[in-house]
Amino acid sequence: MISIKRYLDQEQTEPDEHDASETKALLPVTVAAYCSALVEMGNCGLDTCPALGEELKQGLDKLSEKLSEEVSCKTVEETETGVRDQLRDWGQRTAAHYRQQTSAVKEILLAMARTAESVGERDKRCAHQILEVTTRLQGIAKLEDLTEIRESIKRSASELKTSIDRMTAEGKAAIYKLKAEVETYKNRLEEAEEIASRDALTGLRSRLAVEARIEQSLQSGAPFCVAIIDIDKFKWVNDKYGHLAGDELLKQFAAELRSSCRSTDTIGRWGGDEFILMLHCDIAEATAKVDRLRKWVCGNYKVRPSAVPVKLRVDASIGLAERQAGETMKELVGRADAEMYRDKAASRRNRNHRA
Repeated sequence: MISIKRYLDQEQTEPDEHDASETKALLPVTVAAYCSALVEMGNCGLDTCPALGEELKQGLDKLSEKLSEEVSCKTVEETETGVRDQLRDWGQRTAAHYRQQTSAVKEILLAMARTAESVGERDKRCAHQILEVTTRLQGIAKLEDLTEIRESIKRSASELKTSIDRMTAEGKAAIYKLKAEVETYKNRLEEAEEIASRDALTGLRSRLAVEARIEQSLQSGAPFCVAIIDIDKFKWVNDKYGHLAGDELLKQFAAELRSSCRSTDTIGRWGGDEFILMLHCDIAEATAKVDRLRKWVCGNYKVRPSAVPVKLRVDASIGLAERQAGETMKELVGRADAEMYRDKAASRRNRNHRA
C-alpha cells in the first residue's frame, strides 16, 4: 500500500514526464497485484478456518473490488485500514474459536482418562477381593466338617456376589458419568459451531452455512426455491451517512427478514447488502411468499448516524429461482441472482418513468 501511495503522490508532483509516464504504467499493475493478493488472502483464510473464513473472504473481495474501481489516496488509505481491521478481527475470532474447541476436546480426553483410571482401581480392588475368596475356597478342600464346609462356601459365595455386584454398579456409574461429561462437551462444541455459522453483524446464517444447506437439499431431491434479496441504493446510505449507519440498516433489515419468515425457512447474509432465502416449497407458493415479504421488509427505516436519527425509505430487488433436476448450487443461485438484477433494472425504469 505504501508503494501505491507513493505512485499516486508522484503522479501529482512528478516534474519529469518520463518518470510520470513510467509511474502511470506501473500503477495499474501494482493495484492489480495488490487486489490479487487480497483475494488470495481471503482464500487462505477460508482454508484455514472454514467456519469463520467466509466472512473474511467476502470483506477482502469487497475491498479489492472497490480499489479496482477507484484508485485514489482516499481509497488506498481506506483499503489499508479495512484490511488491517478485518485481519485483526478474523485472527482474534479464529484464535478464540480454536481455543474453545481445543479446550473442549482436551476436557473430553481428561474425562476419559479419569474414567479409565477409576475403572483400573476398581478392577484392582475387586481382583484382590476375588483372590481372597478363591484362597478361602481352596482351603475348604482341607476341611472335614461338612457344616463348616457349607458355611464357608456360603460365606465365600456371598462375598463373591457382593464384590461382583459392587464392580457392576461402579462400572455403570463410571460409564454414566463419562457419558454425561462427553454430552456436556459435545453440546459446547455444537454451540461453538452454531456461533461460527452465524453472520457476525446480522446474526443470520453465514454464506458458508447456507451453501451447505442448499447442497443438502439438492442431494435430497426435495423441492425448494432460492431468493436473492439486494437492498437498493445501499451504497448511497454508506456514502452519505457512513458505514455505521449502513451496518445499523443491515441489522434492522435482517431482523425484519427474520420476523417475516417461517422457522423452517433458511435466512442468510449472502454478502454486503445481499441476503438469501431458502423456501421449502414450489415456485407458485414461493412467489406469493416473496410478494408478502417485499411488502413487509420494504418501507421506512430509522438509523442514527449521529445524535439526530435519519429516516430512510428502503426498497429491495428480489430474484427467485426454483430448483431444477440435475442443477448445481452455482447454477441455481446464478439464476436467482440474474432474476434479482432484472428486478432491479425494472424498478429503475419505473422510477425514471414516474420522474
